[in-house]
Amino acid sequence: MYDLMLVGASHVFQPWTLLAIMCGVAGGLVIGSIPGLTSTMAIALMVPLTYAMDLEFALPLLMGVYCGAISGGLVGAILLNIPGTPASAGTCLDGYPMAAKGQATRALALAVYSSMIGGTLSGLALVLIAPLLAKVALSFGPWEYFALVVFTFSCISAMTAKGRAVKAFMAAFIGLALALVGLDEASGQTRLTFGFTAFESGFYELPALIGLFAISQLLADTDDIGQKGKVLKIDFQLRTFLGTFREVMSRKRDLLRSSFIGVIIGILPGVGPGLSNIVAYSQAKRASKTPEKFGTGELPESVMSPEAANNASMGGALIPMLTLGIPGDASTLMMLGAFMLHGIDPGPLLFRDHGDLIWVIFIAFFVAFAFCTVIYHFFIPLTMKAISVPRQYVIPVLLILCTVGCYSLNNRMFDVYCFLGFGLLGYFLHIARVPVLPVILGLILGPMAEEQLSLALAFGQGSVLPFVTRPISGTILLVAVLSLVLPPLLGRFRAKTAIDPA
Repeated sequence: MYDLMLVGASHVFQPWTLLAIMCGVAGGLVIGSIPGLTSTMAIALMVPLTYAMDLEFALPLLMGVYCGAISGGLVGAILLNIPGTPASAGTCLDGYPMAAKGQATRALALAVYSSMIGGTLSGLALVLIAPLLAKVALSFGPWEYFALVVFTFSCISAMTAKGRAVKAFMAAFIGLALALVGLDEASGQTRLTFGFTAFESGFYELPALIGLFAISQLLADTDDIGQKGKVLKIDFQLRTFLGTFREVMSRKRDLLRSSFIGVIIGILPGVGPGLSNIVAYSQAKRASKTPEKFGTGELPESVMSPEAANNASMGGALIPMLTLGIPGDASTLMMLGAFMLHGIDPGPLLFRDHGDLIWVIFIAFFVAFAFCTVIYHFFIPLTMKAISVPRQYVIPVLLILCTVGCYSLNNRMFDVYCFLGFGLLGYFLHIARVPVLPVILGLILGPMAEEQLSLALAFGQGSVLPFVTRPISGTILLVAVLSLVLPPLLGRFRAKTAIDPA
């Protein structure tokens, strides 16, 4: 193993290879911070360019783009309240309020250092226990996947303010209803298309995400044009940025819990980092002694948890791709395409036949996060100067970038119309004080829930008993039920104890 490690290191620590990783990280950070331009798109654009490259050079380049793009989403989430990637949706909840209080440097530092630590920990999991975690993911059947979706929806109550849980579940059902639009893969029938052929492919999640977050925020910002005191106070201080590292390290329990969540969810094929940051945020709120302060931008763990989780999911997503040939998310699907483009099939035999390539990936993963940490110290000040431009100039540019980003996903105007339509929906939900994040959850996880439920019922010949008799799915469903039932019961018990201490 040590011989393979040395061979891999000799490939990575070449001047041109290190330069490729650095350029990939820098480009990924820029792409990830721009709403609509995701890591999947960045890797998809880079894969054809790697055809003429040696694989030992192409893989580190793609690894740099992958790590930079996922991490870059935190910049837009904190400074503009618009997640650059779906993986940073949970960061908006507290990152932007903290920046709005004049603590943009602190919020960015919390997110950056948490991202780097979460990514590094996931890299250790990737190196040390990849085969074991891959076997665990392989043992998951449709019952376990459906139970995981149910557990995710049970977390909605923890992500909303007190008294708004009903609105949150209503928003989730809206998302589930929108997920039903299009072609039913099981029966081949179209649903809820109302005669429009464009609806047959359903709603793509990224235009919906950008619309719900971006349009509502941009429309809200137009009300503030010309008003003083509403613009973010941005004063980047490198000393404050560096000093925040000590604050991050003082929250080791939050970092470890969120990183663990990110790795475990990351190895589940098709789930991706978007779910991990939401689950990590909700679990941090449940574990907090002051959960009522979540959403106000006062607690460091509310920014650290989602960022540690979404970066930790990257190492987790690589595990099934490398060991089983099953991509963990859309970005690793593009990485899988790069392997196949060079005539290599990922899977168990990859470790035996191309052990040096495995170590090239492992080492490049750590080097990419090291470059992320260094580049962020120079990248953030430039970004913060750019968003200091008056809002009346920024809003049209952001709207154009979001529109172009949505169109470039599939090169069709329907995605732009979806972006605008979901934007109006998000604005109306904002006016009605209904959280928009559950809508995205329902839209993203709806197809997965439907598919896994159909498979589970087919395998079980219509019986629902395997959901509770299978150990893993039964445990997940039990935790989901307890997470819904216990909080209100404990709240009533505490209230009763406070009223009648005797």
